[in-house]
Amino acid sequence: MSRSNTDHHVVVIGAGFGGLQVVRGLKGSGTRITLIDQRNHHLFQPLLYQVATTILATSEIAWPIRSLFRDRPDVTTLLARVDGVDPAARLVRLGDGSTVSYDALVIATGARHAYFGHDAWEMVAPGLKTLEDATTIRRRLLLAFERAECEPDPDARRALLTFGVIGAGPTGVELAGIIAELAKRTLWPEFRNIDTREARVLLIEAGPRVLAAFPEELSTYAARALEQRGVELLLGTPVSDCAPDGLTIGETFIPCRTAVWAAGVAASPASTWLGVEGDRAGRVPVGPDLSVPGHPDIFVIGDTASVKAADGSPVPGIAPAAKQQGTYVAQTIRDRSLGKPPSGPFRYRHQGNLATIGKNAAVVHMGRLKLRGRLAWWVWGVAHIFFLIGTRSRTAVAWSWLWTYLTGQHSARLITQGTVGPTESDKKARRPADRATEGTHSTGQRIER
Repeated sequence: MSRSNTDHHVVVIGAGFGGLQVVRGLKGSGTRITLIDQRNHHLFQPLLYQVATTILATSEIAWPIRSLFRDRPDVTTLLARVDGVDPAARLVRLGDGSTVSYDALVIATGARHAYFGHDAWEMVAPGLKTLEDATTIRRRLLLAFERAECEPDPDARRALLTFGVIGAGPTGVELAGIIAELAKRTLWPEFRNIDTREARVLLIEAGPRVLAAFPEELSTYAARALEQRGVELLLGTPVSDCAPDGLTIGETFIPCRTAVWAAGVAASPASTWLGVEGDRAGRVPVGPDLSVPGHPDIFVIGDTASVKAADGSPVPGIAPAAKQQGTYVAQTIRDRSLGKPPSGPFRYRHQGNLATIGKNAAVVHMGRLKLRGRLAWWVWGVAHIFFLIGTRSRTAVAWSWLWTYLTGQHSARLITQGTVGPTESDKKARRPADRATEGTHSTGQRIER
């Protein structure tokens, strides 16, 4: 005999695209829902790179979780860190030692950047998954120009004006394109001792081409558009070392004071929590109904899950896929709580790939439709505004984009918090005279608009 809906408690870990979609899909079902996240906001990750590159402010792409569900008395939100799961006892263990019981558990904890065994590189080349990552990168970018303005040594100045983006997927391409526009089109009239147009922006990719997931003709267009914006493409050779004073690509050392990592991701520790073997990226293999084999009451979705499409190919770790999985799991939980038979396996519907290179340049691949250039850029923009939450955010982002388009000025360029001059870690980063520079940038500092 099944329980009544009011006795059914669903715990959702993670307030990303997948987790939020589960909670929304359970609206009106009568189930009790507890949503747990270690941050108090939902983040629109596809536009995170625009926070890092001074186009958007943090408040334009993030929303307090509690405000999203203020009219949902069935939803309890907990700001907490999850330390583990006890499937036998149906308990979620929190960082403060407390536990939360569940009847159904949904794990949607996303992914972090992976350094392929070189975790120490994160201090030098931060990845881009959180608002903290974005504001750290933004601070480093802006401080690089400021320090170059005050640097008398030409070699040190060149190192400060060299920016390395590691990984040429959509995030890397988008970052490199906007950094180049910032340096070569936006900032140059504002400095007196340096010409920011002389900055080097390096896009480094171990594979043979940029945007490998796109058709080759769109990849070729993206590469050409990046080079037209002054981005140097270094393809076919992986990064072998990331140090505070530069990057080593293969056997070649390049003095570079600001690096960003966009080369790989690893799933959250959900597989460790559940005691199951994850795939190479740590993702949890799930069954056709997105539940963990042997644990029909536990679902894993989004970047945390290894999901196969109907043709056997892996479902990509993108927002539309996570939302589709969230909708499916919510319906499955509804059906189970009411004693209804399952509705069939999850089927992923690919809605296409989009990436922007800069102003008036983007690529769109949707089935047989392949777009590039200005039209693709408008399609990309409309699609992203459509998926933002709320009229206020859509209006704010649209206005910021319009301002940037018409004036060429980026609106989120204030450096706040932390010291501006060289820190102790900067001084320790100095190498012998042939690589002497004036310090790397402190990490973990936030920038607000």
